[in-house]
Amino acid sequence: MSATYEGITFERLGHASKRIETPEGLVIYVDPWGEQLEGEPGDGDVVLVTHDDFDHYDPEAIEAVAGPDVTVAAYEDIDTSDLASDVIDLPHKGETTVEGIDVRSVPAYNDPDGEHVDEDGEPFHAEGEVIGLLLTLDGTTVFMASDTDFLEHHESITADVFVPPIGGHFTMDRREAADFARSVEADLVLPEHYDTFDPIETDAEAFATDLEADGIRVELF
Repeated sequence: MSATYEGITFERLGHASKRIETPEGLVIYVDPWGEQLEGEPGDGDVVLVTHDDFDHYDPEAIEAVAGPDVTVAAYEDIDTSDLASDVIDLPHKGETTVEGIDVRSVPAYNDPDGEHVDEDGEPFHAEGEVIGLLLTLDGTTVFMASDTDFLEHHESITADVFVPPIGGHFTMDRREAADFARSVEADLVLPEHYDTFDPIETDAEAFATDLEADGIRVELF
């Protein structure tokens, strides 16, 4: 299933793996994971990676989606030495241009004083381990929060399209994600990172209903 905004097509391949295609035919994959792919599409012009968890950084999946002239850009903290292609480093915080796309890196992590911590009280995603991505595509802004809680610095972000995790446990849950979506003031919200494993099962329909009551369009893509 896919969703469209201003001619840009968004397809959730599964979990947090996404395929985005612009009206000009530029194909972007974000965090492709092999378990969510069907075959080897080999059509990716750009591949973006937010962190090195196995379900986000998968070298074999990157190879499977990569086109012949692919550009890979990954968070600079990831060891990408096992990739065949050169990699553009994405900073923890800052702006990068990738094949004409303005990419802003936004710190993403679990609040160490919050609920999304392991049995030792350590956050599943510590500060410095993950980035979210704010892309500008043909004048449309797309914010992909990645594995994170809704944090204070997020309150300054606005975007046309918002892609939040909603599964809870390792990330924000659907209620926190709904608050985040209202803050972003997006025209379209595309939830991800839910129902793949038992700990992140959630009621995506309830998430959509909550936001649609506020006039916010949600697609379970």
